[in-house]
Amino acid sequence: MTLVSHGRALTLHAERKPDAVALVHEGESIRYSELERGANRLARLFAKQGVAEGDFVTLALPNGREFVEALFACWKLGATPQPVSPRLPRHERDAILGLVAPRLVVGVPASEVPGGTSGPGAATGAPVVLDTGFDASAESDAPLPDRVSRYRMAICSGGSTGRPKVVVDHIRAESDPAARYHDQPPGTSILVPGPLYHSAPLINCLSVLLGGGQVVAMTRFDAAESLRLIEAHRLALAIFVPTMMVRIWKMPREEREAFDLSSLVRVVSSSAFLPEWLRRGWIEWIGPDRVWEAYGGSERIVGTLISGREWLERPGSVGRVSEGRKIKIVGPAGETLPPGEIGDVYGLPPGGPGSTYHYLGAEPRRLADGWETLGDMGYLDADGFLYLVDRRTDLIITGGANIYPAEVEGAIESHPDVLACAVIGLPDDDLGAIAHAIVHVARPVRDEDLRRHVEERLVRYKVPRSFEFVFETLKDDAGKVRRAALRAERVAALEEQAVR
Repeated sequence: MTLVSHGRALTLHAERKPDAVALVHEGESIRYSELERGANRLARLFAKQGVAEGDFVTLALPNGREFVEALFACWKLGATPQPVSPRLPRHERDAILGLVAPRLVVGVPASEVPGGTSGPGAATGAPVVLDTGFDASAESDAPLPDRVSRYRMAICSGGSTGRPKVVVDHIRAESDPAARYHDQPPGTSILVPGPLYHSAPLINCLSVLLGGGQVVAMTRFDAAESLRLIEAHRLALAIFVPTMMVRIWKMPREEREAFDLSSLVRVVSSSAFLPEWLRRGWIEWIGPDRVWEAYGGSERIVGTLISGREWLERPGSVGRVSEGRKIKIVGPAGETLPPGEIGDVYGLPPGGPGSTYHYLGAEPRRLADGWETLGDMGYLDADGFLYLVDRRTDLIITGGANIYPAEVEGAIESHPDVLACAVIGLPDDDLGAIAHAIVHVARPVRDEDLRRHVEERLVRYKVPRSFEFVFETLKDDAGKVRRAALRAERVAALEEQAVR
């Protein structure tokens, strides 16, 4: 295995196959030679703003060529890219900037960055800002001295609390350009329909580019367009969140099956729970060897992978631990639970505690022996396969019985007119809490029809006591539901009604 810096890997591919397409976005095809020259020019522009080895650079850019060039520009300088959503509310962005203290902020007006300036020479500690529409065309596109960033990226994560924190990845920005990815040789191709400021889309995009492959990125997910892109570019891999898979599955069958997906080797689901009914549908559609699921977090303390064929033998599992990590289930007193018993999922990376990441803005949930949890609950079977039930913070206890929102949401989302769902616990004087379902529908649905649908799939106490229908999205671009925020809004409304 020969490791080279991320910046050098791009240079090597540009030298060896300059006309090969690296990135396709919105109908534009960018060759490796073009990506290399653009990244070199942008790196020099960043350097003029004061960016040096070891600095953080906050990138508030949409998917596309500028975003990818900015990533490689950071790595060519030995800096660490720290992407955020370009649509992030200002107060959230300010909180993140306060945690990261970047040298440079890209894609945000200087007037919106506390203490920011629009050019070099800022006061110590104040970030320099490059607004949208920055131009690096006057800079040299010649290769730069080789550098390796100590941390390859820093990813924002609100977790279940909604409070911003940043996960600084301890992987150095270097890789083997000849490495296989998802069991595919270097030069493979992938559809990345999600936003690159999220961990899974970014890592998948990066891994394929570092191997000299082709990435087809979408600005915004559309079910039919994603299948068209797979067919048109003969893509081997696709990375989806369950929300995307739901929307593809709920296309008219004749429309969905009209696309030629024979090039696909793997469809990988990640970032959120994949309901059992949805996985079965995809397996029946494209086959068990092409439907995979990955579980883990940006922290890389625990991670599993499972194929559709393995899943058919163990329905509901997210697989066995991967990449040399360890996993165990821990009970309320800190004891290790035997197979079959539900508890908190804890992991340990091969390098030991703190070897894979550190937080900015949070503390790890770590036991005295160094094992750590992301907050998920589940159990292991006798063969070490993990089954998730939900996050500890989302658990609803009603009349002493446990309700796991993800299970209920899966049952509700199996209704043909439901696009997404969030199940939360609301306070109840009698039971302590009751399950309330907030349901994003494509068209009006009757309460009694949805209730009947759920009662056919779940034991009675798990059926939500109340349904709330909405026509706007409940999940973010990573397919995650911020249940804590949804619950806080509704509890506040109930308290206001009580006062009246």
